Amino acid sequence: MKLEVKNLCYSYGDGDALKGIDLEVAEGEFVGLIGPNGSGKSTALKNIYRGLKPDSGSILLDGEDLLTMPFKKSALKMAVVGQENEVPFDFMVEEIVAMGRSPHKKLFEIDNEDDKYMVHHALEHLGMENMAKKNYLHLSGGEKQRVLIARAVAQESDFYILDEPTNHLDISYQMQIFDFIRRLNVTVLSAIHDLNMAALYCDRLYVLKNGEIVLSGTPEEVLTEENIMNVYGVRSSVTTNPITGKVSITFLPAGINK
Repeated sequence: MKLEVKNLCYSYGDGDALKGIDLEVAEGEFVGLIGPNGSGKSTALKNIYRGLKPDSGSILLDGEDLLTMPFKKSALKMAVVGQENEVPFDFMVEEIVAMGRSPHKKLFEIDNEDDKYMVHHALEHLGMENMAKKNYLHLSGGEKQRVLIARAVAQESDFYILDEPTNHLDISYQMQIFDFIRRLNVTVLSAIHDLNMAALYCDRLYVLKNGEIVLSGTPEEVLTEENIMNVYGVRSSVTTNPITGKVSITFLPAGINK
């Protein structure tokens, strides 16, 4: 599954939120979108998964025009996991996960044995089979995110779009979720708030600032002290972790000299 985004533009009223961005995600890659708050990360993802309609530009998924693709077909190819979703009604966990089967079904078609197997399979993968009958609204933030990822697994898509899915979670849940997504061996485009998490899990990064992509490359190429200062306005110390071999960033408060 390959994604190609070319010259994508979007505006909110008179303000340009995206200014002709280009990005690519090759099959099997885990690509991160990083940048300051308000830089356009979520807006870019919403345009790609068709939550918003671009003003101009093209989005190709495996060479097909995603913007004209039937929604059911795109849902078979692409799963979306956002930040913790509010569910206004009283659903059980297994009912939320079963919603991921919708692209595979006709209107009003009831769940068959294959659907039930995939729901069980997804919950089992996330270690949540014992919570199948629990009320989604009563779960913790981390548990809710695992349910939403289980729903994406049940959808059986090969491409995942993640919109800061671990932004409000503690470090244990963050690592569990990213570890699990890595093990799925799917293609991923994810907005990530935590730069150390981006360095640890992403193959490549795109940096958004003021609606434009200002940097791209591997975490080692992008996450330098100079780049972090230029993009975020924060001093840092960037080293290589001797255990993981990945970039490790320590942010430096004012008054501390290197």
